[in-house]
Amino acid sequence: MDMRGRVNAALKQAMKDKATDRLSTLRLINAAIKDKDIEARGSGEEGGVSDAEVLAILGKMTKQRQESARAYEEGGRLDLAERERGEIEIIEEFLPRQLSDEEVAAAVDEAISESGADSIRDMGKVMGALKSKYTGQMDFGQVGPMVKDRLCAG
Repeated sequence: MDMRGRVNAALKQAMKDKATDRLSTLRLINAAIKDKDIEARGSGEEGGVSDAEVLAILGKMTKQRQESARAYEEGGRLDLAERERGEIEIIEEFLPRQLSDEEVAAAVDEAISESGADSIRDMGKVMGALKSKYTGQMDFGQVGPMVKDRLCAG
């Protein structure tokens, strides 16, 4: 089952279970996917959003909620921070398992060697290879500096 199908199945189940918090989060995910569909149609693309794009949407939603939870904690609004964390848990159900630090390092090394990258100018090539293979499995904001360090050291 594709990502959209999994989200829709979970949405229907949440309706049956009357799980209001889960339902609202799943509706947000569905709305984000539909927004991306509309954006794709506007630029002339056909066929809807791919699973890789859905994973990117989910990753972005998770990151937004992590930042919000941090801001709520700093502001003393622990109730709102907890709600954001609850949404993160629901969103992460649809994301693939996150790679460990060792697995990320190995993936970076592999991408560098496979792409033949030998300088910082090749960073885009390496990041593109990682994104095509590991979308949703690693935080590219943290991976970027790691790639840069390896290319500068190499």
